[in-house]
Amino acid sequence: MTTVFATIITIGDELLIGQVVDTNSAWMAQQLNEAGILVKQRISVGDNAADIVDALNKAAASSSIVLITGGLGPTADDITKPVLCKYFGTELVMNDAALQNIQTIFTKLNRPLTERNIKQAEVPASCTVLQNARGTAPGMWFEQNGVVFVSMPGVPHEMKGMMTSDVLPRLAQHMQLPAVLHRTLLTAGIGESFLADLIEAWEAKLPANIKLAYLPNYGMVRLRLTATGPEKMILEKALDEQFSQLQSLVKNYMVTDRDEPLELVCARLLKAHTKVLVTAESCTGGYISHLITSHAGSSDYYAGSIVSYSYYLKQQLLGVKSDTLKQQGAVSEAVVTEMALGALHNTEADYALAVSGIMGPGGATPDKPVGTVWMAVAGPNGVDTQLMQFRFDRRRNIELTATFALNMLRKRLVLDLGE
Repeated sequence: MTTVFATIITIGDELLIGQVVDTNSAWMAQQLNEAGILVKQRISVGDNAADIVDALNKAAASSSIVLITGGLGPTADDITKPVLCKYFGTELVMNDAALQNIQTIFTKLNRPLTERNIKQAEVPASCTVLQNARGTAPGMWFEQNGVVFVSMPGVPHEMKGMMTSDVLPRLAQHMQLPAVLHRTLLTAGIGESFLADLIEAWEAKLPANIKLAYLPNYGMVRLRLTATGPEKMILEKALDEQFSQLQSLVKNYMVTDRDEPLELVCARLLKAHTKVLVTAESCTGGYISHLITSHAGSSDYYAGSIVSYSYYLKQQLLGVKSDTLKQQGAVSEAVVTEMALGALHNTEADYALAVSGIMGPGGATPDKPVGTVWMAVAGPNGVDTQLMQFRFDRRRNIELTATFALNMLRKRLVLDLGE
């Protein structure tokens, strides 16, 4: 079975100047990989006709699938459709179904329909139209010289809907795709190079169709096994055997044997034992709460967060003693301990996670440099505390604090709940 390659082209000046971050191509690449399609390259171009044509030619030379997003809006800088018309030697025509979709949307919004909006229903005559269930710009499917070209809106919500409902199912029908399977685990407490040494002998014996990837991030290393082949059931068995061996080799450092973030690992432990968590955040400003509540069902195991940035709120909402703050400072073991215990007392939760630190770039003292963080976990078996020293910019220090604090919570839960 031959490998199917795809190229992703994202269009828009806003991408090139960094005004908008390209999340489309990352999401599309993940979906293609799951479908057994390998991404050959990702190309970003501005709103320039010659650059778009050059990108199309480059993509068609190396890939059998070309996915394009952006440039389908109603304004003058949205030039993707005219460029595609010229590229495929066709002309724009009105698509009745697309026009009906636009009229329905504007009626629901109680807004006037302008000529500029109506023109969005025009599509190249040679394309297969992909209706947009989430917006006004239709998608377009072309085939030329054995290559499939698909143009979709750049709005992520609209593009994802079109990919899921139309593009991926059509590609699966159109092409004979291999099975691509993944198994992922997360480790902590061991660096990437030491981890590689630990599993070196096993890795050297992996079958040719099973690859291992090291994905280090924020003090942890994710290990992903990827298997490719024509028979899914045979592939599943071979991959599971190798994944079982890998888990055995790294068992002393394994956080989870699933491809999931730390907050979900903690969530599963809390939910399985009907325990409730509360957080008391200072330096992270609610970021830990954001991570937890970004997942549906978090109200089952999460009471909420007390974000106490000032001394006053630490005292009023968490019961931190004035003397403790004056003598030890907000970034101290004593304060973070009182924050965690105060959160437990005020919410009647089962566990409390508290953090206080200096994220930078200012606020440092000679004995407490930027990146100094105290964290605490309080529960039925007392309070655990930990001091961390990070060394990055403000944003990364906040993210690292959240990661290490959640992992500290996970370890406490595992010990207490016997998992």
